[in-house]
Amino acid sequence: SLSKLQLKTGDLDPRLFSRLRHLQKLDLSDNLLDKFPNSLTLPDLRVLNCNNNKLEDVTALKQFPLLEELNYENNVYLTLNDDYKVMFLLQNLRLLNGKDITKLANHVRRVNSRKLTSKVTAHWEKFFRDQLPEKYTAEQVKSIRKKFLKSVQTNVVYGPSSLSEFTRWRVKMIAEEFLAYSLGLELNSDTEPEEKMEESEEESTESPREAAEDVAQVGDFSSYISNVTVTPSKRKRNNSKSSPGNKRSKSQANTEEEAEDVSAEPLHFLQCHSKGNSREDFKTQLWSCVFEPVLDSGARKDPIVSSSRTVATCGGESVCLIDCETGTVLKKYKVAAEEFFSIAWTTLTMVVSDSRKKAHNILAAAGRRGIVKLIHVAADFCYGEIKAHKKPIATVCFSPTRETHLFTASYDKRIALWDIGIPDCDYNFKASQLLVLEAVSIPLRLALVPTCPEQYLLAGCEGGCFAWNIKLDKGQKSRPFEAIFQFPDDESMTTSHRVDGLAFLNDDVVVSKSSKPGCIYLWSWSRTFEAKGKGCQRTVSAVILAELEWSTTDMSYLTLSTCPAKDYVFCGDENGSVWMYNLSNYTTAWGSAKGKRSERRISPTQILKWPELQVNGEQPPEILVNNVVADPAFTYLVVLTSVNITAIWKKS
Repeated sequence: SLSKLQLKTGDLDPRLFSRLRHLQKLDLSDNLLDKFPNSLTLPDLRVLNCNNNKLEDVTALKQFPLLEELNYENNVYLTLNDDYKVMFLLQNLRLLNGKDITKLANHVRRVNSRKLTSKVTAHWEKFFRDQLPEKYTAEQVKSIRKKFLKSVQTNVVYGPSSLSEFTRWRVKMIAEEFLAYSLGLELNSDTEPEEKMEESEEESTESPREAAEDVAQVGDFSSYISNVTVTPSKRKRNNSKSSPGNKRSKSQANTEEEAEDVSAEPLHFLQCHSKGNSREDFKTQLWSCVFEPVLDSGARKDPIVSSSRTVATCGGESVCLIDCETGTVLKKYKVAAEEFFSIAWTTLTMVVSDSRKKAHNILAAAGRRGIVKLIHVAADFCYGEIKAHKKPIATVCFSPTRETHLFTASYDKRIALWDIGIPDCDYNFKASQLLVLEAVSIPLRLALVPTCPEQYLLAGCEGGCFAWNIKLDKGQKSRPFEAIFQFPDDESMTTSHRVDGLAFLNDDVVVSKSSKPGCIYLWSWSRTFEAKGKGCQRTVSAVILAELEWSTTDMSYLTLSTCPAKDYVFCGDENGSVWMYNLSNYTTAWGSAKGKRSERRISPTQILKWPELQVNGEQPPEILVNNVVADPAFTYLVVLTSVNITAIWKKS
């Protein structure tokens, strides 16, 4: 018994376990195992208990061929598909999670396999046999093998949709065995990524092992981006006064003055959102990235404690989950004909087996089709969708205080508040619309006021920056905006400008970016809203605290982000660079009642330059940084571009 020892996978040393030649019963329950090493051996193992771990895959259990009893309850990542896999892999298994599965296992091993083999063979005969000439080259065989494996996994279906992952897994196995027998091919000889058949299957969720099949496509990008030369520009704080006329030269110069110099190194360059997994796709725009909240941290409100290294990204037809440290694409979710613009995380407490409750992270993804997809990431399952708008959804965000409340902002010039409900153990859920906020132009960015997230919402729109009262006890379901904010424009104040960047730096300081070139404003929410008073006046001048010096481009939709725990603001530009501002020296003064506006523009603490990347011997085309986001502890910086490249930097 090795139960309740906080064991992780690395603690199971194959050199030790392989000596236990006669071990028959092993209890590894209540540990932290995410997988089994492949070479534990244990040739006589009959009973294995690994309840209450974090197992993600069961295929390594095939190394225990004499196993008769297996328990792995309360491993949240395992699904019905995994039950069927172990029934097939372990020919002597009688009891699974306390239930006699002898009859069902025989069906899986015999009837299911016979039916699938028949379908695979028929698919070859009908669509592929005539494509192979009598005398064929190795290259022809390789090509047809790849096409056949892709086609057969998409088109051969059998049994309920809840078992589709198991069916694809078995179909691939049977197809490879069939090819090996028919054509004399070695099994698993082709390491090229398998592409998805878009025409035949609208949605797919890929588990970590399926995403690993794209290894040449994602991984570390090194399979086809070579000669990566890293030349980050480390910009120190420039305290000299700069005028708009010489802004560009100032921002590229280093001064001799002492300042914080954040050392950040590029870790990975990934191309994991390609249309049809094409290596030539440098056109798919990447739009949104959000770090996954850490479960069971016991301190969800402390951003640093609840920081993780897993980030979700979206662009084109796919949403990806990436481990920032390793550059591994952990999961990938696709919807053909969709273009995802925005994603957001929430943590729901769901009922699992035995009526116990457990916290799970749910990802909402939305885009061009106006539909919100709800994905239970750990289970590799898109369990539902909300047809939220008839026009595209520009952005989504969850309430930080009500985990089921989701805001969707659409090109229909409306922002809707939804209660997405909590799915039961069969993933039944009920979503309802709580509010509709009327905007006079397309909303692009949303920000809930940190001190009163259930009362006020800000939105950066095509036609200005607005605020709504979202309190639910007001009764009125459809609401106009409560305030529109004015900002300086040359000599006067104006409300009419595109606000394509909006975030809170702390409880009070708002950071907004407008269509005015080279301009990022920091302003006080409380002092601005106090100036509005209780009257019917809706136009309010923003109480500006400072301006940040930024690129002179008039390119829109290059959004900004903040790292409140570290007082940082980030914004990418039209040259692939990331402008970073450490504002910790200013925030205390701004927080005081008499905090005055900084007279000069604040220069970036540092500018991270895009490294010199060679793609097939050439530089990529013009690189726009659409979004840049740091994890709450500012360990990683994720940069999303207009050329289908995700760059991950690490602060050292």
